[in-house]
Amino acid sequence: MRKIIVAPLNWGLGHASRCVPIIKALQEEHFTPVIASDGKALEFLQKEFPELETIKLPSYQISYGKHLKWNLLKKGPAILKAARKEGEIIHQYLEENKGIVGIISDNRFGVCSSKVPSVYITHQINVHSGIFTPITSYFHQKIIKKFDECWIPDEKDSKFSGRLSRSQKKLNQKYIGVLSRFQKKELEKNNDILIILSGPEPNRSQLESKLITLFLEASKKIILVQGKVELSQTKKQQGSLTIVNYMLSDELEKTISSSEMVICRSGYSSIMDLITLNKKAILIPTKGQNEQEYLAQYLNQQEYFSFVNEDDITVQELEKPKELKGEIKEKKLDKNLFSLFQSE
Repeated sequence: MRKIIVAPLNWGLGHASRCVPIIKALQEEHFTPVIASDGKALEFLQKEFPELETIKLPSYQISYGKHLKWNLLKKGPAILKAARKEGEIIHQYLEENKGIVGIISDNRFGVCSSKVPSVYITHQINVHSGIFTPITSYFHQKIIKKFDECWIPDEKDSKFSGRLSRSQKKLNQKYIGVLSRFQKKELEKNNDILIILSGPEPNRSQLESKLITLFLEASKKIILVQGKVELSQTKKQQGSLTIVNYMLSDELEKTISSSEMVICRSGYSSIMDLITLNKKAILIPTKGQNEQEYLAQYLNQQEYFSFVNEDDITVQELEKPKELKGEIKEKKLDKNLFSLFQSE
């Protein structure tokens, strides 16, 4: 049995959701994925792959609040402590279990080992943090160098991540193409607007409240997916909105495909999904999160998506999405990537 540990960061559901196609591709190549994460990311992947073994890792306890940079700075020591602890857990797992042939970490700093090939997934070789960008990028690149390869979910020319993933430094980086759990389908459009929310609290709930207030009396058919992974799925009607706590991949794919347009955060995994499905969307970057603000502005300049800042939201602003410039030809993950993981 050739086991590979797949460990996404628990920061919203983006890192976990973009590991779905990785896990499926590994299964197709007769590897046995072992899921390692914490919190909602772990719960989500347990629901997607109930048959797979899981490892619970310590939480980085990331939250936004009003001052994201300051919050992250304060939590720096706790994040490093969690990274050391998760490294110890992975080391112990490797000692106690045979057949582990590799590790794939999506932004989990401590999930690597010198005993098996270790891969790091990120679209942010350069971590945008305002005036601290050179410092945060330097330390992130030091982490990347601990791994054997760095997989960047984008085209070779950094088409969708822009300067976030561009670097002349040798980090064993490989551009692996657009990474999405979805496949494009032509379905009848039954919904006018689909709102998909994600990300840490309290920002997720604040945006939800604002959008519900705006669309409560709208004459359109609107579905709001809260991105709250709970024990069971719930649906309720509130004014013009159908509110669903969460959707797993198959249902969400169909709902996006059957919607005229999408409103969501400008998280990179959401962007990959929208591009794959060739979907009109309006992006609302999380206030104070430099990465999302950059991606929203960059992709608007490239004429892929419209965006509106959270403070400027109006119904009128949320009804004018741009058309995508062109479709992405669907292609599966290159299985040659897995040649790094040798058999026992």
